[in-house]
Amino acid sequence: MDKNLEKVLYTAKTHTAGGRDGTAVSSDKRLDIKLSSPGAKGEGTNPEQLFAAGWSACFIGAIGVVTAKMKVAMPADTTVDAEVDLGTNSGGYLIQGRLNVSLPGLDRETAQKVVDAAHEACPYSKATRGNINAVVTLV
Repeated sequence: MDKNLEKVLYTAKTHTAGGRDGTAVSSDKRLDIKLSSPGAKGEGTNPEQLFAAGWSACFIGAIGVVTAKMKVAMPADTTVDAEVDLGTNSGGYLIQGRLNVSLPGLDRETAQKVVDAAHEACPYSKATRGNINAVVTLV
């Protein structure tokens, strides 16, 4: 697979200070968040939650593209529950993730075809494939 972009459609720009216990602000100021370590008390989110939100939102976008190509109506109540684990092994820190996809109203066979095609099309899924343990399940 060619990993070089032929055309850039969008560039997200953020400025982060303080690491896991800092802040992150996007260049357009639409994102302005406090960060905290997983499980820490107080305010703030963490990179694992942000990755889970980004991957699941992108995956729903991929479902929309796939269903349009398949000429299948995307269920209005399509949801993706994402889980991203932070852990360690002998090599250091790692993440792994799971997406649990709900496509109410689609028969199981069609829904599975949609999920499989969306997993192939989603840029986040492409980025995770072969790099982390990533499982996508139709629920």
